[in-house]
Amino acid sequence: MSGVGPVEPGEDTRVREAPPPRPRGRLARHYDRHRRAVLASAAAVAVLAGGGYLYTSRPQPRPAPPPPYPSQAVDLVYVTPVTASRAAPAGGFSFTVLLSVRSGPPVTVTRLTQPYQGLSVISSPAAPFQTKPHSARKIIVTLRVTECEKAPRNPGLPFLDVTLRNTRAIEAHSFILGSRYAQDLSRALEVACGNDSR
Repeated sequence: MSGVGPVEPGEDTRVREAPPPRPRGRLARHYDRHRRAVLASAAAVAVLAGGGYLYTSRPQPRPAPPPPYPSQAVDLVYVTPVTASRAAPAGGFSFTVLLSVRSGPPVTVTRLTQPYQGLSVISSPAAPFQTKPHSARKIIVTLRVTECEKAPRNPGLPFLDVTLRNTRAIEAHSFILGSRYAQDLSRALEVACGNDSR
């Protein structure tokens, strides 16, 4: 038989493919020898970079609101005069107030005063003292007349100046204790300074 056509392999023969070209250069040869390790390292770096991006771009929780100012968290209420059995010193007037801390961190009373020059103030417990949130503390305040001439004759809206401190701020705040306190203070001043001529 004669014919022209491509040469076909005979039995038990195989076609040999040409070997891939050898990489040139030192870096290419190194990559060729360590291809799996290089690809695994590149995949690990990509996963770490993606995870880092997702971690840093995650939504941040809103910071907690700051605690209230101490004067916004505290109530100071006049309760009653101290009874005669626990009488105040001569020329003095003792009464009870209730300090309540509604919310926030504990509040410390660092100072308790009043605006009149003719009176001095002592408190029990003595300042500074702390009151925890959601609690109340009874304070016995004693006003003593030091000079009748400088003491008020008929105080209309007497108040106490209280310096308060919590983790947010230190504030000096004036608390008006109401008409009952004004009447009781007027009576006490009348008794203490009744014999003095003004």
